[in-house]
Amino acid sequence: MITLSNVLVVSTLLFGISLAGIILNRKNLIVLLMCLELMLLAINTNFIAFAHHYADLAGQVIVFFVLTVAAAESAIGLALLVVFFRARQTIRVDQLNSLKG
Repeated sequence: MITLSNVLVVSTLLFGISLAGIILNRKNLIVLLMCLELMLLAINTNFIAFAHHYADLAGQVIVFFVLTVAAAESAIGLALLVVFFRARQTIRVDQLNSLKG
């Protein structure tokens, strides 16, 4: 049987992996976006676990809003990534300052 503490441990591991990915990898923009999505997944897992544990649907409703924001963030982030790649032929984060006007 899966308990609340088991789900929280998995969620903490997901969050830690994503945080380590953000801290350790500061060069590739795609990996940074993937780590951000993994972080949002860990947060959603917490919302669902607590909503199930307390038999309250509010956490599951919040998950839908977080998923909507994550989808919009992915779409806009990838569109900016494509524009940046077309302009500079690279996706290195340290060269983003060259887009300053």
